Amino acid sequence: MKIALITDAWRPQINGVVTTLVELVDQLMAQGHEVEVVHPGLFQTRPCPGYAGIELAVRPDAQLKAQLDRFVPDAIHLATEGPLGWAARKYCVRRKLPFTTAFHTRFPEILKAALRVPLWMGYALFRHFHKPSSGVMVPTQGVMRLLDGKGFKNLCSWTHGVDMALFEFCSSVQNHPALDDLPRPVALYVGRVSYEKNIDQFLAMPWHGSKVVCGVGPLEASLKQRFHDVRWLGVLPRDELAKVYASADVFTFPSRNETFGLVMLEAMACGTPVAAFPVDGPLEVLRDPSGALNLPQGGVLHEDLALASLEALKVPRHNARLQALSFSWDEATRLFESHLVKVPPRRV
Repeated sequence: MKIALITDAWRPQINGVVTTLVELVDQLMAQGHEVEVVHPGLFQTRPCPGYAGIELAVRPDAQLKAQLDRFVPDAIHLATEGPLGWAARKYCVRRKLPFTTAFHTRFPEILKAALRVPLWMGYALFRHFHKPSSGVMVPTQGVMRLLDGKGFKNLCSWTHGVDMALFEFCSSVQNHPALDDLPRPVALYVGRVSYEKNIDQFLAMPWHGSKVVCGVGPLEASLKQRFHDVRWLGVLPRDELAKVYASADVFTFPSRNETFGLVMLEAMACGTPVAAFPVDGPLEVLRDPSGALNLPQGGVLHEDLALASLEALKVPRHNARLQALSFSWDEATRLFESHLVKVPPRRV
């Protein structure tokens, strides 16, 4: 199948959406599909206001049309709701072509935190974007319930996976040059240093050890000035990041507005237990895959993040790994394929 994947999030950006889409494309191509990725690097761009390192396509309509006309896809998937997503939406709607979309990020909450845009207005905009979609792929049941309550239609489940070879299991906490001089236990956060991640809760929590942050973002400079006792590692290559995960005693995830939280899977794959709030995202990632137990697997969920982090230190590392293994990229790719809607022949 020839699949057109339109996304405003792509390399060299570093975030969970990019990681997910890059892995998805690799999986699809390994299965023999031809995938055309339409991404900002192919267009004239401008920086995203307030988000260093993220470039947005400028007036992409004509070039996007030419690219899709040339490719003649069998299926079209809009992964994001940025300029390229809107341009592809217009392309499909005008030609009455079916397409699927995905809800990767709770942008209404980000818009509220960063620009004080009312939540109802943000969700109205995104509901309008997804309205003509033949299938809106969402990563967790919690997000599906949220969007259903907001009036979104054609919702379908699409979970994610983790690269088990890259994020290799370590049966004990490893040594790492960036962490070796720090008092233990080490609590690690990996992700954007931005409004929606609620990182202040992690940085301010009482902790008789050390805190480490891997990531960059718009709040980085101000938070560095406030929290001098935190080790800031910036952005690391993926293979180096895996070593840092394995060198932490606990992975503390403070976000309350996550659609999934791929970094939790990466940490658990390395054997590092997770501490998080009992909210959408963590509730799904740490759920019992068999459904037999109503207890988090591979970590601890609690409204007191410091307490959750302390209790997570008691979780056996092999339990964390087993939980990550329940999220398969084979299954995630199969689900994605099953939701695609074929474009009628000779209509593109």
